Amino acid sequence: MHPKNVHNQEYDMEALTVSYPELSSYIFQNDFRKTTIDFSNPEAVLHLNKALLKHHYQVANWNIPEDYLCAPIPGRADYIHYLADFLAEEGIDNKSIKGLDIGVGANCIYPILGARIYNWKMTGCDISLTSVKAAKANVNANFGLNNFIEIIHQPDPGHIFKGIVTPGTYFDFSMCNPPFHASAEEAKKASLKKLKNLGISGTALNFGGQANELWCNGGEALFIKRMIRESIAFKTQIGWFTCLVSKKENLPKIYKQLTKLKAFHKTIEMAQGNKKSRIIAWKF
Repeated sequence: MHPKNVHNQEYDMEALTVSYPELSSYIFQNDFRKTTIDFSNPEAVLHLNKALLKHHYQVANWNIPEDYLCAPIPGRADYIHYLADFLAEEGIDNKSIKGLDIGVGANCIYPILGARIYNWKMTGCDISLTSVKAAKANVNANFGLNNFIEIIHQPDPGHIFKGIVTPGTYFDFSMCNPPFHASAEEAKKASLKKLKNLGISGTALNFGGQANELWCNGGEALFIKRMIRESIAFKTQIGWFTCLVSKKENLPKIYKQLTKLKAFHKTIEMAQGNKKSRIIAWKF
């Protein structure tokens, strides 16, 4: 993980339960005498997120609708930290940064972390009205966040930037954690594999997620290629377009699209434990 990520170490369950006592109901000692939670239990994962947000980011009131994506905080924080380093290297003043989160989700995690860690002004958008309503509720329920975060509904699922990036607006960057999978079945298989790697038996999507949050036709590769094509029309209104790429095998297709459209691009490598991912950043 990024060296600035406060989640670099194992979770301090004792400290988390002091900040958020409700977590104690889900904590137990495993066979290795390690204090942990059941990561196959969506409710336990939800309360862990609540504890992390309250303890580390002063977000005391946070919730999501049932079966919506409960985004793992450590990996989301990594994207924010690596993005901050990248923007600094590009000479962008961290004190006045404005960012756009494509597909903010009900959890609103990226805008919350951007605002709390770096005081970024963030706009989040989503095609789901339920997600938009929940994200707004999370912003309004926590002191000071509404001074940094705006949530907008994208009424046209056929577009990514159009209708959100309006004339006269400018963002230093856009970011996106796209739907990784090409189908519901693929998403389920990936979740089961993840649980197996953790040594956990389970059949549920332990982090939840609606269709538009987890999968789309063509998976992440096609989604990112769509994003790249549409981004040309907004090249003067967004300084850097960025997107998380989960599957390394998708990079050649993405690079080909960027080269075809004559976009300058960089790849930022990230790792969380054994999991490797990367951020693709481009501009015209």
